[in-house]
Amino acid sequence: MALLEVRDLSVTFHRKGEPSTTAVDSISFDVEPGRTVGLVGESGCGKSVTSLALMGLLPSAGAEISGSARFAGEELLGLSAKEMDTRRGRDLGMVFQDPLSSLNPVVEIGVQLTEVLLRHRDLTRKQAKAEAVELLGRVGIPDPKRRVREYPHQLSGGMRQRVLIAIALACAPKLLIADEPTTALDVTIQAQILRLLRDLVAETDTALIMITHDLGVVAGLCDEVNVMYGGRIVERAQRHALFAEPRHPYTHGLLASIPRLTAPRGEKLVPVKGSVADNIPWSRGCAFAPRCPNAVEACWTDAPELTDDRGGMLRCHNPVGTGAAVAEGAR
Repeated sequence: MALLEVRDLSVTFHRKGEPSTTAVDSISFDVEPGRTVGLVGESGCGKSVTSLALMGLLPSAGAEISGSARFAGEELLGLSAKEMDTRRGRDLGMVFQDPLSSLNPVVEIGVQLTEVLLRHRDLTRKQAKAEAVELLGRVGIPDPKRRVREYPHQLSGGMRQRVLIAIALACAPKLLIADEPTTALDVTIQAQILRLLRDLVAETDTALIMITHDLGVVAGLCDEVNVMYGGRIVERAQRHALFAEPRHPYTHGLLASIPRLTAPRGEKLVPVKGSVADNIPWSRGCAFAPRCPNAVEACWTDAPELTDDRGGMLRCHNPVGTGAAVAEGAR
């Protein structure tokens, strides 16, 4: 059974004197315990706004949220701020994108860790401090007894990211959301962070939502992948199926833009043309049509529905037949 069931989630931002902006447009997905579900897409596709809506971290003024998000049978979107406070950190954990701005620069690491433990668990300060040291060691930070007395600026980027993971895991949440946890880290540290997340999911049966634009992260971590564009899910597939045969032209373009080790010397990459700003409203047609090499007349006049496709889901009038040759190098 799914731990988290998201149905028709939409987020619209209203600004005085300006048109409303729909950042997330009626998306649905499930997350099961012990499984990793990816939300993938370019910046501006709505994946981070989705996570903030699920965690109740969007501003109450100016943001209109509709739809349903049921966590263990309980509706999250209708909870009050006080009720959400009791669930964040205890049942729901989140690893934010930028650890340097997410951590308080003038508070010791140990204090920031014990704050979560004291808030949600029945521990004394002495017990919480010992637990904080243990958590830092668990996420691979060397000499944790010394590190709990240090400040964020004294740690490397990879170590700060590990601290955020330790804070998110302090109360053993059932659902963990990781929003671009490897951004701005070098490849060796990225691999360590991903291995840490994969091991934690396997050991604790935690459900993980991985938000990323990096298909390499998807290939190494996610069980199911949701590709987002313009606030909607345009393709859903199991990881191996997605890389073996991407069906949506946008997914195919993302894979084609990845350098391949097997490519001949001097071969040029094939980027997705245009930018995220080059789109049309879903109310008129397919938002990806202005950038799509497979666009047909229907793409400009009728918005495609998300329908069953070869064991997954697809939103496209003219899908790609096969992308195995492109995906081979991406794997």
